[in-house]
Amino acid sequence: MHKVNRRIAALTIGLAAATALSINASAQDWPQRTVRLIVPLPPGTAIDVSARLIAEHLSSRWKQPVVVENVAGADGVLAAKEFVARRDDHTLLYSFAGLITINPILYEKLPYDPRDLAPIATTSDNFLVVAASAKLKIGSLAELLKHAKAGSGKLNWAATSGIPYFAFAGFLKTAGVDMVYVPYRDFNPALSDLGEGRIEVVSTALTQLIPHAQAGRAKFLALLNRTRTPLAPDLPTAAEAGYSDLAFDGVTGLFGGKDMPSGLRERIAADVRAVVDNPAVRDRLPPLGIVARPSTPAEFAAAIEEQRKKIAAIATAIGTKPQ
Repeated sequence: MHKVNRRIAALTIGLAAATALSINASAQDWPQRTVRLIVPLPPGTAIDVSARLIAEHLSSRWKQPVVVENVAGADGVLAAKEFVARRDDHTLLYSFAGLITINPILYEKLPYDPRDLAPIATTSDNFLVVAASAKLKIGSLAELLKHAKAGSGKLNWAATSGIPYFAFAGFLKTAGVDMVYVPYRDFNPALSDLGEGRIEVVSTALTQLIPHAQAGRAKFLALLNRTRTPLAPDLPTAAEAGYSDLAFDGVTGLFGGKDMPSGLRERIAADVRAVVDNPAVRDRLPPLGIVARPSTPAEFAAAIEEQRKKIAAIATAIGTKPQ
């Protein structure tokens, strides 16, 4: 009996080793054809441009074409649905983490399971900012809170969907300040209204506000991100300003399917790190309002979970219901 058990154990170990070798060999042989990156935003957006830049360098590294496909709309739901439906390890999803951290809160039913999205590697953070209308004549978050608490009428605010909305809503809740939220289907009119003083505060991507700040119509108050940006080097982060509850990273990265072998995810992550660390890529991201942030699959998964918990806590505090 002992001999039989030893033979079974040896066979099991041998099969496991053979499987591991097969997976590793498969990871080294990948890709064998064109790789497609699905992006949940339209062409010309910062995430799209960064995806195309990274795709170009991955193509050179992998000796295969890497093609960007834009599937825009519905907070990334359409892109995630398309990605999951393909079930193809030569199709990757290049997206913000909100597909996992925010959409399950906003939507009662999703046409994809967030567990079907396997984190491979982060590529970057998108710079997010809180800004005020120049007509408000304030220059910091502390001044904003003081003004909001002292004013006879309520201030109003607007935000792009996702992290900018939840971050600022949570900030107001923690500070005990009541401001009127004004929703916009298209955010461009909100920026015009900010310049005219009809909207007093916005939370959105930094690059959207730069022209308005340069024209003297808007004043940056703080970055949401953990690091400062060379586009506005004197602008403090929310954490530096003493409001760590407003601190968020606009994490963007690559996802694979849930069945993608871990060895292949590690291989792709290593290649992404090499590409993003390349000055030819890294130095071209800041003008897009993006900072390079490569990672391992485990680090990406941890960043997503940190964001998910923080967003869920804010949603509970402000009473957000699935729509």
